[in-house]
Amino acid sequence: MKNEFLKQYFTAAYWVGLCKEFLAALKTIKFWIELLYMTGGMFLGAAAVYYFLMPSHLIVGSISGLSIVINTIIGGDADTFSAIVTIINLVLLLMAFVLIGNEFGAKTVYTALILGPLIQIWDRIYPSTNLTHRVIDNPDILAALQNGQTVMDAHGNPYLLDRHGQVLEQIKDSVMSAGLGTGDVLFDLICFVLLLSVCQSFLFRINASTGGLDILAKILNKYLKLDMGTSVTIAGAAICCSAFLINDFRMVVIGLIGTWINGMVVNYFTDGLNKRKRVCIISKESEKIRHYIVNELVRGCSLYEVRGGYSDNQYIEIQTLITSQEFSNLLQWMSEEKIHAFTTAGNCSEIYGTWLRHRRLPNGRMVIFDDNYVETKIEPKREKKEFNPENNPK
Repeated sequence: MKNEFLKQYFTAAYWVGLCKEFLAALKTIKFWIELLYMTGGMFLGAAAVYYFLMPSHLIVGSISGLSIVINTIIGGDADTFSAIVTIINLVLLLMAFVLIGNEFGAKTVYTALILGPLIQIWDRIYPSTNLTHRVIDNPDILAALQNGQTVMDAHGNPYLLDRHGQVLEQIKDSVMSAGLGTGDVLFDLICFVLLLSVCQSFLFRINASTGGLDILAKILNKYLKLDMGTSVTIAGAAICCSAFLINDFRMVVIGLIGTWINGMVVNYFTDGLNKRKRVCIISKESEKIRHYIVNELVRGCSLYEVRGGYSDNQYIEIQTLITSQEFSNLLQWMSEEKIHAFTTAGNCSEIYGTWLRHRRLPNGRMVIFDDNYVETKIEPKREKKEFNPENNPK
């Protein structure tokens, strides 16, 4: 078993094959679209960390939180903390490659690497100190600082020097605070969780993650068949509970609440991104409706023979899965055609099997894409004509 593992992941043939797969992926539109998704998602995640997590010193389930617990227990310093973070991340990335797959592992490596630089970009675009500090122009304070004296503000906090050489005084605990000592950590927590959950939902949708505990959440999702929100909650809660060993009870409970909200919001956004309409239609004009679904919406459907319990009449029931916009188009068309039908619809967020991705061009043509977002077929919009043997050249 050990030799097979080493042969699979630690041989030149494996890494050469991995490089060939990567070079082949570079030639596909899917690679560049998903790269844009990952970069945009992490840009939003970096904003959540920079503007809400860092200023308010929130404690939520994360690799950093676990590293703080371990480092405190063993009595380590800053260098030890950095080493612990690195080791845990390396172990999780290895688990991502082995237990989930090369694609997920490679994408997670990319997102983990760009988080730090993206936080620095936000700091350059609009520093968080603009929201929590104000510029001091008092000549006495400036002179004391220039002489190297240690000067504290009225709240006992040190003055800061920004990159432009301006002296800053802290006036808020965090972005959402009303002032020092009156900041509401819950507001920061909610804002952080909302932004981070949007980021996670987009990344999970394209088989990627933000790294860290999201890798554990993906493993739970794959092997225990849990939804992503529940997986995120379980992984984060385990880390939050370990913080009871070293941290304040109130802050740990707030972290647990944030982790629970994070899981619910991830489920909400994930369901919203994957949501489809499961539509059932019973009508005397079922063939006309079927023709519209297949040829205009370019969707499949299933036909069932049903009998009315009240009227005892025989009908054909049509069942189809379509998007919300396509459902609106279908209802509008049925109204315009004055088709009487009994229609029911429900939301469906999990679909396994073939799902056709397409879009209609302004000229009425339908463009269909395969899994790599490559155009595979264009169908012009035209009326269906009956076959006439007399027009057959044969």
